[in-house]
Amino acid sequence: MSRLALAVDLGGTKVEAALVDEGGQVVAGSRMRAATGAAASRAELRDAVGTVVDGALAALPAGGELRGAGIGSAGPVDLVAGTVSPKNLPVLAGFDLRREVEGRLPALPVRLRLDGTCIALAEHWLGATAGLANSMSMVVSTGVGGGMVVGGALVSGRTGNAGHIGQIHVAGFGGEDGDADSTTLEAVASGTSTVRWARRHGWAGTSGEDLARSCAAGEPTAWAAVHRSAAAVGQAIASTSTLLDLDAVAVGGGFAGVVPDYVDLVRRAARRATVLAYAAEVLVVPAALGSAAPLLGAAALVHRPDMVDPNRVDTRRLVSTT
Repeated sequence: MSRLALAVDLGGTKVEAALVDEGGQVVAGSRMRAATGAAASRAELRDAVGTVVDGALAALPAGGELRGAGIGSAGPVDLVAGTVSPKNLPVLAGFDLRREVEGRLPALPVRLRLDGTCIALAEHWLGATAGLANSMSMVVSTGVGGGMVVGGALVSGRTGNAGHIGQIHVAGFGGEDGDADSTTLEAVASGTSTVRWARRHGWAGTSGEDLARSCAAGEPTAWAAVHRSAAAVGQAIASTSTLLDLDAVAVGGGFAGVVPDYVDLVRRAARRATVLAYAAEVLVVPAALGSAAPLLGAAALVHRPDMVDPNRVDTRRLVSTT
């Protein structure tokens, strides 16, 4: 009998669900996806969640045993209440995502975590940071997110929001007086922000794909924009590695492929920004799991509880429902 987890990933552009086995394999035909987006209504987003969850559950194979569900969501999240308030989906503020899934899985445990921490868990379980006790995984895409594993366990924090690396501040990149958002790593280094910076400096493209093509052609403003993004990510890695004495940082996400050597640029920037020698030893490597990482990390919330930093309220819920 195959033991399976329902994995759910809610983000700013899509919501996905799939069935995942104990070895981290997605069950064929179970991966479902629906669009989200800031223009959607709360009812439409709730329907999208229900559609992908129901579709994944319908693919449960004969002989498969469903053990529970893991959910990764854009944050902030509230582990005690089970709600999510994605910054890039403001209409979903306070959405009871855990209950939405629990209603489809009576008497089975449902665990919720931030999507970035799920990605870190996936890379620690099956990917680029496997076997390392202290690591961070980062996604550089339309936004910047991440999560951390310390002492071999996922770090969730008091509210469940540990790992919001995109919301830390980086120095030397400008910003607007009085606007805290304008000096965050995400505001400097994300694909969206990098395209915006390049356009302000005379570049004529409109997208990350255009930026990649301009870099391939050697266009100097495009290259300056990408180097600026990598410098900010490297600075954030240097700061976090100094604070937590990390073994490795895995860097992924769509924008991390804007140029073939983006991770190399980040690695060199991290070295330049490091003050203390021990922090310079951190490995900066490409993430290994790609777009499957959020789902695999959500599944690991069920399959690998030994890797999960337990939340006391979640623990009580699990005991009461098993």
